[in-house]
Amino acid sequence: MDFSIYHSNENGLELVNLKEEQTGTEIALLPGHGASLHGWRVRQKNESIFNVIDNYHDLAELQKEMNRSFKSPKLSPFPCRIPAGRYEFEGKEYQFENLFPDGTAIHGLLYNKAFTITAEDAGDSSASLSLEYWYKKEDKGYPYDYNCLVRYVLHPDNVLEVVTTVTNLDKQVIPIADGWHPYFQLGGNVNDWLLQFHASAIVEFNDKLIPTGRLLQYDAFDSPRLVGDTFLDNCYVLKPGIVSPACELFNPANGLRISFFPDANYSYLQLYTPPGRNSIAVENLSGAPDCFNNKIGLILLPPGHSQIFTARYKVSVG
Repeated sequence: MDFSIYHSNENGLELVNLKEEQTGTEIALLPGHGASLHGWRVRQKNESIFNVIDNYHDLAELQKEMNRSFKSPKLSPFPCRIPAGRYEFEGKEYQFENLFPDGTAIHGLLYNKAFTITAEDAGDSSASLSLEYWYKKEDKGYPYDYNCLVRYVLHPDNVLEVVTTVTNLDKQVIPIADGWHPYFQLGGNVNDWLLQFHASAIVEFNDKLIPTGRLLQYDAFDSPRLVGDTFLDNCYVLKPGIVSPACELFNPANGLRISFFPDANYSYLQLYTPPGRNSIAVENLSGAPDCFNNKIGLILLPPGHSQIFTARYKVSVG
């Protein structure tokens, strides 16, 4: 077979690895920690192996930092911030139990949950891993039942597909949005990389990183340009119907490139440059920050119904 799957332990982290035998490309996943993407190792033309995912070194670092930096877990049932952790739905007010130090609820309820492996498959054309979490009214701020199924598929030519299926298991309509939070690294400093993404607007934030409700025209990165010292912690509305990648990162120094192909259900793009500036979080989102309140991209999912979100990512080596 051209593809394989194996389990490993790396510095206390229990990993499931998808591998393409011919190229040596490997995807490392953490089922026990928010279905996180821990590694994407590719062989460069000089035969060296490079991990394009900025991850946690070991279990101790993950346990200490995950609820601060959120490297690569699923963001469900909402992404980004909800001010004071409060929202109103169908005439009732809800309050999430756990808040970020800035007083907001952030990045949903599954980022620290252990997902269950439901399927592993490897063959001549791909390797895949399916993970699911059954959420059962575990936070009083979200008193609903739903299922989150995540399927990672490694395809030839360094292509990773991530398919998330959210199913309403409750007896009523539930509010929901989807996203995830990988940090990508291309070697060296973010300042020296080229960034391009196709946005029709930027979501205006207040000083608490909460949308004001206004969408402003934005085209600064419509063509590739150096990131430079630009600080990013913003949400953008992607242009609909883009055939070319919705977003690309490129490091001219080593030729590494990452191309992003979200489907139409991921119509928002959140970008964040952390202080170290050795990586950048590129977050495909179905809704804007605080969508439980502002309704921007919010999905109202009927009982028994499912919503599928798909994104494909390609790494090219120089």
